[in-house]
Amino acid sequence: MCIRKLYFIYCALFLIVAYSCDRNCFFDENKEIPGSVWNRNNIVTFKIPVTDTLSVNNVFINIRHNGLYEKSNMYLFINIIAPNGNKLRDTVNCILASDKGKWLGSGLGDIYSNQLLYKRDITFPISGNYTFEIEQAMRMDNLKNVEDIGIRIKKVK
Repeated sequence: MCIRKLYFIYCALFLIVAYSCDRNCFFDENKEIPGSVWNRNNIVTFKIPVTDTLSVNNVFINIRHNGLYEKSNMYLFINIIAPNGNKLRDTVNCILASDKGKWLGSGLGDIYSNQLLYKRDITFPISGNYTFEIEQAMRMDNLKNVEDIGIRIKKVK
């Protein structure tokens, strides 16, 4: 009897994992902000190996914060450095709460997760390692109550 229950649990877990994976997602990584305090000098870096120069992609910024975050938005500086050294720098305003103060994104307990579209329908012109650098641009040395920052890149169907 015990073996049947374990078998059933393993099968259920396998199915959940298999169907929850997004086959169009080729990069998805989040990095924890130490102590949930993001210092303005702490640049979060992602190395993304690109071999497919033909596919069209959407790039998302992942932000996780807790309910004590004091702002309704978050400004970010984002640098993209191509394998040949070319650099693109953007300033992005990420809206995290509605005009009425309700947190956007999905929440679990007191943690809120946002996946915000950063670049739509882009191709990577050359293969190699692209570097994405994200830094907080909120005009304060320490941005409190930020849990994780990440990048997700999905191929457009």
